[in-house]
This record gives sequence, C-alpha cells and structure tokens, in this order.
Amino acid sequence: MKVAVLSRNPNLYSTRRLKEAGEERGHEIDVVDTLHCYMDVTRSRPVVRCKGEALPFYDAVIPRIGASITFYGTAIVRQFEMMGTFCVNESVAITRSRDKLRSLQLLSRKDIGLPRTGFACKPDDIKDLIKNVGGAPVVVKLLEGTQGIGVVLADTQKAAESIIEAFMGLKANILVQEFIKEAGGADIRCFVIGSKVVAAMKRQGVEGEFRSNLHRGGTATLIRLTKEERATAVNAAKVMGLNVCGVDILQSDNGPVVMEVNSSPGLQGIESATGKNVAGMIYEFIESRASRSTRTRGKG
Repeated sequence: MKVAVLSRNPNLYSTRRLKEAGEERGHEIDVVDTLHCYMDVTRSRPVVRCKGEALPFYDAVIPRIGASITFYGTAIVRQFEMMGTFCVNESVAITRSRDKLRSLQLLSRKDIGLPRTGFACKPDDIKDLIKNVGGAPVVVKLLEGTQGIGVVLADTQKAAESIIEAFMGLKANILVQEFIKEAGGADIRCFVIGSKVVAAMKRQGVEGEFRSNLHRGGTATLIRLTKEERATAVNAAKVMGLNVCGVDILQSDNGPVVMEVNSSPGLQGIESATGKNVAGMIYEFIESRASRSTRTRGKG
C-alpha cells in the first residue's frame, strides 16, 4: 500500500517509527508536511496539492496533527476523506477530541468515569463553581492547553479563586476539576487501536509534581490493567470516534476516570515502557481496514 504520514517534522520519534514500521511491512511511506499541503476544492475532483504538484493517491493517511494546527490539519484530513482515502483517524473525531469541554460532555453522556468538572465564564460564579466540584484543592485547566501546559493545582479556596479570576481576566476559557489526590501524581496511558488496548504504561510525576507528563521528568513503567480500566479506555475511544488514540486515566477511589483522549499519541514512551511494536500494530489495523469497502466517505 501507499501510505502518507501527515507530520510537520520527519525527525520526530513517532514519525520516524511510523515510516520505519510501514516500510518493514512492505508499504511505501511518504511523510507529508501538513502545512505545506493545500487544497483544490472543486466539483467532483477534490485534490490535495503540495509544493506545486498534486499528491498521488494514497491507500491510507495517518494524521499526526499537532494541537496548534488543528483547524488547518483537520481540513487537510477532510480533503483526503473527500477523495475516498482511508484516514486512520477522521477529521471529525480529531476535532471532537481536541475540544476538552466537548470531549468531557460526550463522555459524560455515555456514563464514562470522569473527574467532576465545572465550566463558567462570569466571575460571580467562582465560589459556587469551586464548591460544586468538591472544593479545594482543585485543578484549573486552559481549554487550549496541551502536554500539561496551562494546568494549575490550586491548593486552597483563596488560591483557586485568585487563579480562576486571573484566567478569566485574560478572557481564557478554563475548566475547573476535582483533584484526584489518591492518584498520587500518576496516571495510566492506554494506547487503543481499533477496539482494544494494545499497550499500557503507568506514568509517575517527579516528586512534588502532580502532572505526570514524561517530558516534564515523569517516568513510565509497564502496568497490567484491570478489566474496568481496559473497558473504560476502549469505550472512551469509541465515544470520540478515534481508531488510534491514547486514553489517559487516573485511578480514583471511585474507579478509573478519564482525563483526556489524545488523537495523536506519542510512540516513544509507550514503546520504550512496554517493549511492544506499537507502530507495527497501527499498520496491522490499516491493512485490515484500508480497502475500497471501508474508506471514509467525506464526513463534514
């Protein structure tokens, strides 16, 4: 098959692994810079062009769309969908997962475990907003934040009020969530492909840090999931409509709760911690799905 990996940087670990794994399985892999693509939106013959030429027909596209280019990146993915190309994650699903509030609302509707969350825009709602999620300490998150940026732990009522007022003063959209103390600064990254968890790792934040992101100094170890954790991850991916994703779960006293569903999960941490060829598993999924009867049909 001929496969395109949409990525801004061919030297990133995840991009390199996707290219290597695809070529090892006998596929022809092109790494295409998303922002260098442009669209020919015309009747009956949609085309994606890059550097003055129409891109060839691809059997499948693997979108690696960064949060900063979600709007343009998903437009490119949508154009491939219009062309009848199988996209590992569809544009609508990527857009849905990038909106933290919308994601939580969709997961809530399907009765998936979540930290109690509040969202408001007026300063006179602050006290009740904090009270409604269980009181301090609370976690305040920017809706547009990624990789732990824009996530603040407010230990006291006064601190929470001050932080929320500061964000609101900047007209920033924020979520206020209950702090899952029993998680102990750790979370679980479940890597979902298709309808199953193919790999999982426990990420532990450094001492004094409640965020467990690996690039912030956190460590990752192999973990055996419970049946409930596995089901929660698979159901969360299904609700988002994502075929390949990372589902981040906290272990709470009330069972697993979903913190985020990531449509472009990194491969380095999960492959290193588990020793599994996750990139190869993505191609196994593509090989089973990228036929003429299963290509996406250009959802709007």
